[in-house]
Amino acid sequence: MIRICQPDDKDRIYFIINEAAKAYEGAIPADCYHQPYMPIDELEQEMKRMTFFGWEVNGELVGVIGFEPIKGVTLIRHAYVLPQWQKQGIGSKLLNHLRGLVTTSRLLVGTWADAYWAIDFYKKHGFSLLPDKDALLKTYWGISQRQIETSVVLGIKYIENKTKC
Repeated sequence: MIRICQPDDKDRIYFIINEAAKAYEGAIPADCYHQPYMPIDELEQEMKRMTFFGWEVNGELVGVIGFEPIKGVTLIRHAYVLPQWQKQGIGSKLLNHLRGLVTTSRLLVGTWADAYWAIDFYKKHGFSLLPDKDALLKTYWGISQRQIETSVVLGIKYIENKTKC
């Protein structure tokens, strides 16, 4: 079941993100990969700026997705499912839930250029790689130049009734 995450879910969100992000080791540049992938203080700051939803099984979060409306667009942030729960439709359910909440004209997600599994996931859900990724990353994300160089942005445009254009 999907539920909005609360501040007391912080430790579980931290665990989910860092366990799932282990898949990046060897797939992204070594200078960009570290453990923990997201330090707890960074997560605390992110939780102040965005809303997280989680997928719960037997009272325990096993997947999360965050979103952040910013400057007229909505960003998908930190979408992760624990490895043992992947390939069961949880990510799709979280993404579809978030898509129903979008009130901006564009829904964007950034990921590593070599994270082919993430890119494939979003493409399967109607997202397209955007050619202006550097400008988008500089405008909407607070990331390093190195991460901009090694990332992509995918997106979907929405019209007033939230349908894909």
